[in-house]
Amino acid sequence: MTARTTYLDAGLREAMRALSAAAKQGLGDPALAELVQIRASQINHCAFCLDMHLALARKHGVSERQLDLLAAWEEAEELFDERERAALALTEAVTVLTDGFVPDEVYERAARHFEVTELAHLIALITVINSWNRLMVSRRIPPGSVEW
Repeated sequence: MTARTTYLDAGLREAMRALSAAAKQGLGDPALAELVQIRASQINHCAFCLDMHLALARKHGVSERQLDLLAAWEEAEELFDERERAALALTEAVTVLTDGFVPDEVYERAARHFEVTELAHLIALITVINSWNRLMVSRRIPPGSVEW
């Protein structure tokens, strides 16, 4: 697969990076942030983002077993605590909007595990990674590429 274009305006790139950093900072848990970003990237088939966030997850102490079974997190529930499962359910609901709106029960489940500001940052993080996924997939940026 050949990249369509590697160009991304420096202003847009920096704005996206700043938004990503702000969302992560407000969430406070770097390992959870990486799990969320990996799960959205799996759904969106973004190899570039998967490559990057898998490496970051390992640096933040996410276990190989969790990474191996993240795509089946609902069936591997013993590997993920209730807070992580609530965040992953919300990630899937926000990422896959073709079925309609985010279901109330998914949102309420997340709201039980995250304070109001944390929940806002979690939703922002999910939104930002979906934007990054779309930027990278639409331009066919390969994993490990430094030209993005």
